[in-house]
Amino acid sequence: MEQDREQLASRLDIGKELLYLTQQDVISAGLTEADILRLTRDALIAHGRKAYDMPAKIGVFPSEEVFCHAMPAYVASSLALGLKWIGCNPDNPTKYGRPQTTGLMLLNDILSACPIAIMDCAWITATRTPAVTVLAAAALHPDAETFGMFGCGVQGTGHVNFAEHALKKLKTIHVFDVKEENMDRLIAEVQPKIKAKIVKGRSFEQVTKECQVLSSATLIVKRPHSFVKSEWVGKGQTILPCDLNTFWDPAIPRQADKYIVDSIEEHELFDRVGYFPGGLPRIACETGQVLAGLEPGRESPEQLIVCSNIGMSVVDVVVAREILNRALVRNIGSKLRL
Repeated sequence: MEQDREQLASRLDIGKELLYLTQQDVISAGLTEADILRLTRDALIAHGRKAYDMPAKIGVFPSEEVFCHAMPAYVASSLALGLKWIGCNPDNPTKYGRPQTTGLMLLNDILSACPIAIMDCAWITATRTPAVTVLAAAALHPDAETFGMFGCGVQGTGHVNFAEHALKKLKTIHVFDVKEENMDRLIAEVQPKIKAKIVKGRSFEQVTKECQVLSSATLIVKRPHSFVKSEWVGKGQTILPCDLNTFWDPAIPRQADKYIVDSIEEHELFDRVGYFPGGLPRIACETGQVLAGLEPGRESPEQLIVCSNIGMSVVDVVVAREILNRALVRNIGSKLRL
């Protein structure tokens, strides 16, 4: 830690200034998809081994479906200490022309606790979220040849872009969105980058029935919409929601052979504030425990597995710290006086 502080102090007057990074600055730091997957895996394994400090999301709810979360975390192995302050309003795209989620990352020096960086967190959230999904998919269903993605916005696009990095036998990706133009845009953007064929889905039911692995990145609201019905889901599938209890029939995680989550504490928190009206399903283990080899994932080809990953700040701070390291070396960003 002393050596790390010395390196930081050689480029930043700790306690008197911090580095501010815009979204473009964050992107310019140059993290590749392979970097994001590596950093995300490291953070998830640290979480699985309990080698972290992270309380459940601290939230305020200014209206029924709008929330802001403070997400602090410390991961010693990555020298990452900080907090994500993120807001979510499902009406942002239609009402204000902004993404559903927005926010900032704050990083601190470990030894002095002084703030050392503030950066936009939208790109970090948009990349670490699909990275978690595909890493979980690879651990739970490594031989999958078909992947289905519901929701073709920023997160859906990220998922399709990342999918074959982890699912090495992937042949076909089915996408579905209620807006056809979103599917067209996703296919035009991602198909030139990947080998797997992207197919435009015809309905929720058709995509569900034709894919071995399924994910969803849609709205996060308290009332389950149940777009995918329990009778469409079969044995041997792996389902990886990023939208809590909104998209899927709440009966599906209850009928699953295993319900795995990224954070038990955070799912319990969402349960307490009303996002699981029928109650939280019984949890088998956490995603990081599976990646760390501490808990079994899929134990039979016939198992139906649901793995819910709603986002943990251990991943955010690990990715953000690597961005800071590279930004300082490359002289990216603006130094602000405290």
